[in-house]
Amino acid sequence: MTTENIAVTLIRGDGIGPEIIDCTLAVLDALGVAFNWDVQQAGMEAVKEGGDPLPAATIDSIRRTKLALKGPLTTPVGGGYRSVNVSLRKEFKLFANVRPARSLFRGGRFEDVDLILIRENTEGFYVGVEHFIPIDDDPKAVAEGSGIITRSGCRRIAHFAFEYALRHGRKKVTIVHKANILKALTGLFLETALDIGRQYEGRLRIDERIVDNTAMQLVINPNQFDMLLTTNMFGDILSDEIAGLVGGLGVAPGANIGTDTALFEGVHGSAPDIAGQGIANPTAIMLAAAMMLDHLGIIAPAIRLRQAIQTVLDKEGIRTRDLGGQASSGEYTRAVIRQIEVLPDHTA
Repeated sequence: MTTENIAVTLIRGDGIGPEIIDCTLAVLDALGVAFNWDVQQAGMEAVKEGGDPLPAATIDSIRRTKLALKGPLTTPVGGGYRSVNVSLRKEFKLFANVRPARSLFRGGRFEDVDLILIRENTEGFYVGVEHFIPIDDDPKAVAEGSGIITRSGCRRIAHFAFEYALRHGRKKVTIVHKANILKALTGLFLETALDIGRQYEGRLRIDERIVDNTAMQLVINPNQFDMLLTTNMFGDILSDEIAGLVGGLGVAPGANIGTDTALFEGVHGSAPDIAGQGIANPTAIMLAAAMMLDHLGIIAPAIRLRQAIQTVLDKEGIRTRDLGGQASSGEYTRAVIRQIEVLPDHTA
């Protein structure tokens, strides 16, 4: 597959973003995968440039390319700015958040963790329907918020999750909910997902579990799970938990996928306290790039990239400081490139 003609919006991000994006572009070059990058701004850098954390030019670029690779962004404090990440999800109806967690090196509490969490990305408590109710002289005497879950949204994310499971060779999907308490809100999610799941009988095992029990079982024995499907807020929490099982957010990639647009990113923050020091871990954004290759059907280079990363982290023990090593971002990236160069090219 020729990649030079594939246009991708590239958002370098804030803080450590430009550094780890450069590392990722270097490994893609080593893989022989070249895209037509359309570099755009968002976050604090965009505010400094034009006063808008999500400029119209960036939105127009993503609308044209329908594909984006994004570094971490900082949403300015105050000034009424909304989260850029949330705005992107809403603008492009990126209803599915995909968060894999896979063991890349030995030595932690768990080994051979291989989980994928699918999170509904646009509904639930994160729709932001909330307000204060004043009583007497207290303008914030009562805070009230509403979660919104739609039958159509549940159907959409359930179909996505079950089809994703089949495409990626998964055997079981666990629907995570709180229908014992939130009987209407997450009860609708559970009911609808189970109903859609009946169409996959004989192809997938589908079960369900309450969210608090899921959280506990993940830290007791994560290998009992294969894929998790859940609502927006529960997915936000559990996705960070599963990242913690395999080394933290520094090795956690993510994808936000809609009907015709997909955005790939490392899910950690912009870490301005270490920006410019050359010690940031680029693994998460490298793995996000591998997810983008998968999404495009460019499978062999994605496999080589993951294998190279795992070899460097596990067999060579070359790791950045957040993973207990001493390697700089550049040293780690060069080690990954060396492994890419010696691994067999299965496209040949």
